[in-house]
Amino acid sequence: MSPPPTASDYMDPQGHRPSLAESYRSVRVPTGKGRFWGKIGAFAGPGYMVAVGYMDPGNWATDLAGGSAFGYTLLSVILISNIMAMVLQSLSAKLGIVTGHDLAQACRRNYSRPVNFMLWLLCELAIIACDLAEVLGTAIALQLLFGMPLIAGVCLTAFDVMLILALQRFGFRKLEAFIVALLIVIAGCFAFELAIAQPSIAGIAAGLIPRAEIVTNPAMLYIAIGILGATVMPHNLYLHSSIVQTRAFDRDEAGKRDAVRHATIDSTVALFLALFINAAILILAAAAFHVNGRTDVAEIDQAYRLLSPTLGAGMASVVFAIALLASGQNSTVTGTLAGQIVAEGFLNLRLPLWLRRMVTRLLAIIPAVIVVGMKGAEGATELLVLSQVVLSLQLPFAIVPLVRFTGDRGQMGVFANPWWLKIAACVIAAIVIVLNVKLLIGFFFS
Repeated sequence: MSPPPTASDYMDPQGHRPSLAESYRSVRVPTGKGRFWGKIGAFAGPGYMVAVGYMDPGNWATDLAGGSAFGYTLLSVILISNIMAMVLQSLSAKLGIVTGHDLAQACRRNYSRPVNFMLWLLCELAIIACDLAEVLGTAIALQLLFGMPLIAGVCLTAFDVMLILALQRFGFRKLEAFIVALLIVIAGCFAFELAIAQPSIAGIAAGLIPRAEIVTNPAMLYIAIGILGATVMPHNLYLHSSIVQTRAFDRDEAGKRDAVRHATIDSTVALFLALFINAAILILAAAAFHVNGRTDVAEIDQAYRLLSPTLGAGMASVVFAIALLASGQNSTVTGTLAGQIVAEGFLNLRLPLWLRRMVTRLLAIIPAVIVVGMKGAEGATELLVLSQVVLSLQLPFAIVPLVRFTGDRGQMGVFANPWWLKIAACVIAAIVIVLNVKLLIGFFFS
């Protein structure tokens, strides 16, 4: 019997290894007809790892601020953002499955070195911004649950790199199982909170309908773009196009078509879970604070202190903090993988995972310590919201290449986006760019 293939067996003619070579094609996929549910189970996982980025601690700051200040109004932004995310993540998965390259590798093969370097730099800034949200979210949760000083909690997050290294030793499937388990904890916590808060069903329904006020009101627009940045995560587009390649599907046309279908189902279902959690945070803030006249609740620790007395349930605040801690730890895992994928894809740079993770985490810890030391918890929440706006500003530089590559018949063949999907993807890209330009104009002239 011949030995199983290794990552080196999948090198391209230029000698480049595949994305996440240590896990490449490591998850077996059932073959043959009539194996729908078996294939669904085999492909389930990458979508949930991607969904983690759509409910990280950065979402908490923007959703809490939006819900307390404007009630249910910004629910429409969460809904539209998630629909956009579902389209973009399906394109990302398709790019990885069809071409065998993740988005960063595709950029390296299509753009000049200066352009690639600039795209890599922008993506690294986005990953640091995301990591900053994870650092602050975890530190705040530790303070709320155990009374740990905020700066000590920020410094302690430097050691969660050991958690990632330990998890990856057990294989990619175990890593996915850990992610899903924490997602279940987060969803259960918010189901408990909503059952206690008893929000207005009519208010929720009305909030799902977009209003012109969201664009015309500068304060509302700032939070709306923060929600967009927290929902459609730029580094997730790189991440998804890589981790779908952990599945050992058939590489012929039928096998790729089957893989694209099942990967799209996986990510769409997972993002519905992200939609529920994002909406639940905003709905909770609207039901607990906005309707009671507390439109000033924007800090996570403030929400923690007020939840139990406002809702009349002693466990409400503790459950809230547990969900926050689970969210911060979950996001740590996917941020690590995204950083590895981006460095390898754009620059073909391969660093030890512990070094890669430690550098990224330290670049997030330094500004967090400075801001927390100067402004305390209030500064931490402001930095959380700002980190999501930074993510939003980076989005066009990830979306435009993705739309271009997946619509290119020369690269995608028969899997190139049909005309209607090209139009939908271009509209999504245009919406993101226009909103970001409006935000920049607001920064400079207001």
